[in-house]
Amino acid sequence: MRPPADFDVLAPPFPRQAEWVNVATLRMDQQRGRPVLVEFWDFCRVNSLRTLPYLKAWHERYAEAGLRVVGVHSGGFDVSRDADAVRAAVARLGVEFPVLIDSELELWDVYGIQGWPSRYLWDREQRLADFHVGEGGYAEAERAIQELLGIEREPLAPVRPEDAPDALLQAQTEDQPGAYSGPYEAGGVWAVLSGSGSVTANGAEIAVAHPGAYPLVEHERHTAGVLDLQIGDGVSCHAVCFTPGLA
Repeated sequence: MRPPADFDVLAPPFPRQAEWVNVATLRMDQQRGRPVLVEFWDFCRVNSLRTLPYLKAWHERYAEAGLRVVGVHSGGFDVSRDADAVRAAVARLGVEFPVLIDSELELWDVYGIQGWPSRYLWDREQRLADFHVGEGGYAEAERAIQELLGIEREPLAPVRPEDAPDALLQAQTEDQPGAYSGPYEAGGVWAVLSGSGSVTANGAEIAVAHPGAYPLVEHERHTAGVLDLQIGDGVSCHAVCFTPGLA
């Protein structure tokens, strides 16, 4: 989303004492002269994981042209605020762009973030050029990146059908805390799990080896179903989350 023409906001600095992954450290003021895409995410949030393929692709497509992609990892669960767990997740997920570990939500509060993911595109003078909260808006964001870089090319194809700009989606069941079992309506069901062991979702056993968001049930379209979730020994379930499906 483009900010209003008279909306002049400058990029906040990165906390000086922040820990980083994939880079020793970064300063926002030293990025002047290049566009910077800042995304607040959490490896335990499924909507962050669903956005991640686009961030990785934009980094690969536009880094040489001058774009700097920065992930700000602001954990929403205790298990995703552990710095070692963040580093392991960055490696496991194949994230190669710089990641700031914002476990105390310092930069989150400075930006006034309301939810995951939240994306901010700053221009070469570090003024806000585009922003988006939640999933979606990928083609619009990529065109804004291209405009700042002076590049024209076909934007990425949607990673999944529900990402298409003209996709009709139905509202899914709200996320539930803990090990929820019961009725739902969604395109998919995920659980935020930690520990080591396994869980069983509607009769299917799923191995758990690290903290993160695990897919439990996938549907081709928005579907009404009933979840039967059994948590095995050694595993903790922090939340059950639902993703949208095509109408």
